[in-house]
Amino acid sequence: MPSRPATRKPKSTTRAILLLGFEGCAALDLVGPHEVFSLSSHLTPGGSTPPYRLVLLADRAGPFRAAQGFGLIADASWRDFRGPADTLIVAGGPDMTPVIGNRKLLAWLQTMSGRTRRIGSICTGAFALAEAGLLDRRRATTHWMDVERLAKTYPRVNVDPDAIYVRDGNIFTSAGITAGMDLALALVEEDLGREAALAVARMLVMYLKRPGGQSQFSTSLQAQAAEGRRLAPLLSWLAVHYRKPITVDTMADRAAMSTRTFARVFLAETGDTPAYYLEKLRLEHAARLLETTGTSLDVAARDCGFTGREQLRRAFQRHRGITPQEYQQRFRTTGSQTKE
Repeated sequence: MPSRPATRKPKSTTRAILLLGFEGCAALDLVGPHEVFSLSSHLTPGGSTPPYRLVLLADRAGPFRAAQGFGLIADASWRDFRGPADTLIVAGGPDMTPVIGNRKLLAWLQTMSGRTRRIGSICTGAFALAEAGLLDRRRATTHWMDVERLAKTYPRVNVDPDAIYVRDGNIFTSAGITAGMDLALALVEEDLGREAALAVARMLVMYLKRPGGQSQFSTSLQAQAAEGRRLAPLLSWLAVHYRKPITVDTMADRAAMSTRTFARVFLAETGDTPAYYLEKLRLEHAARLLETTGTSLDVAARDCGFTGREQLRRAFQRHRGITPQEYQQRFRTTGSQTKE
């Protein structure tokens, strides 16, 4: 009886992950993804080939300073890098001028986009990819504070203002800073499978897939920023009672101000008008409800303080640029369908 040919196991390969930093970049944009990828290698069973080799690049090899003076050491200069690369991730920072003003670096990014399997950015690193023309006619995202600027500066980019991260072909972009870890986990899951990514997520005490979009943080962060100011008690009250019928007069009375003074103080402390802020707060709760349940639009509207599905639809169109049904289909986390 002829023997069966031996089954060959696929060869393990080590993927080179390039992390591109620069003077003044956000340190966590580099350290966060680095931790995710390196922990994936650390959790590899003994004797197995590590799945990743991490290379930190900067303008020059050696020490450089991230934002707030955090010291990092680049393994090599991007100018001299000639080795094989699987993935390139570009960090962001409070000032992207050193990157978007560097024509040689932008040309290098264009070249690397054809040499690597995938290329991505963390936070405002999306501006570097956009300046290099890599995001033209593609969906992309960045930090929620910068999405409008990205869209205005690069009108050929289809900016998604709410996503934690976006994949369009082999190009990845992510929202602010810690979203870089979400993106890195997604890449680990793509490479090594769900169980490997889940093991890393457990070690880092983070979601494998974070529920919701990044806009869920904007209004609550505004409220926290107002702590210690005149409207702090009112904003805390709104966070609990947003479902109730609330008018600007109601809010002004609770703040013990005339309507005119209240409107002026509210805009100064939050950056929004009272009505706009309340609508955003209600919308964020409605969005989370649609992401995680199969509730009807009527119920979602009622539970979040809207007068009905039509007002909810208008709020979604105004703030997200899509209908509630489209939002739920795009961002739902449970696989449920919105009921009509």
